Amino acid sequence: MYQKYALGTPLYRQMKAWRRAGLILSETTMTNWVIKAATIVQPLYTLLHEQLLTQPYLQGDETPFQVLHEVGKTAQSKSYIWIARSIRLAAHQVVYYTYSDNRAGKTAQQLYGDFMGVLQYDGYSGYNLLGATVTRVGCWAHVRRKFFDDACKIKGQPTITPPLKLLDQMFYLERGWRDLTPTKRKELRQEQLKPVIKQFWQWCDQAVATPKSRLGRALTYAQNQRSMLNRVLDYGEIDLSNNATERNVKSFVIGRKNWLFATSPAGAQANAIWLTLIETAKANGLDPRQYLEYLLNQLGQLPVFPTEEELAVYLPWQQVPDKKVWRDQEA
Repeated sequence: MYQKYALGTPLYRQMKAWRRAGLILSETTMTNWVIKAATIVQPLYTLLHEQLLTQPYLQGDETPFQVLHEVGKTAQSKSYIWIARSIRLAAHQVVYYTYSDNRAGKTAQQLYGDFMGVLQYDGYSGYNLLGATVTRVGCWAHVRRKFFDDACKIKGQPTITPPLKLLDQMFYLERGWRDLTPTKRKELRQEQLKPVIKQFWQWCDQAVATPKSRLGRALTYAQNQRSMLNRVLDYGEIDLSNNATERNVKSFVIGRKNWLFATSPAGAQANAIWLTLIETAKANGLDPRQYLEYLLNQLGQLPVFPTEEELAVYLPWQQVPDKKVWRDQEA
């Protein structure tokens, strides 16, 4: 599991390595191990989701994934891995992945359940079905990328356009405030960031571009999310961008380039379970391989239906044996 999900080595390559070491395994056997072992740790995976939804601030994203054998779908159709995670300043870090055969808003409703708080995401309309208890905040990094694409439309001759210059000024200010308290950061945003954002919208309101041009698409994207983007001024806890979630998406994408697909929904969900445990361990500064070994040794000894109290001791921020040697040197 560590080799597949942390190092991006698919099972068929691992199988060849084990064979050279003298152990003959089939890919089917290894796949069954991955799926069936996921059922051992699934209660903790469920608890991590519950713990995540109690936090007041979250970030979310989703990415396509191919699953070959799904009822009522062709092998070429898209399924999705959805990600929800804690914000950078959260005391308890959770990075949660889940599989869905669609990108519909009903999946967002299932993922965020009874969550009541602030959610930062990239503006995808599927999140619009979340109720009034969820305050949605936009991501300025997505806005910047689209204006950057416009500035680089002539290959090899990038230019710093007025909106891109203002966006870069926003991120420059934010870098200086990264380690401040949420209260202080909100105060500085109101004093220094708000005027820059105002200048940005003034420029956008006066800009003229054809709708299908790069600039036109950038303007439409930004204007459609104007109110959500401005809400970053109201919360010192939320970062200017959703890049933390995108890094977790990248962890999955790197694996996807190697695994290519899942054969079944059970395999896709097993991917989500193991990635959740590995990325959550990393987010809490633990060595993911040692954490997985600890969980597989311990969780299999619990009752068939463990209580929350029995599971809670295995959360990555709890005191566990030899935790000091688990520290991830890359964290």
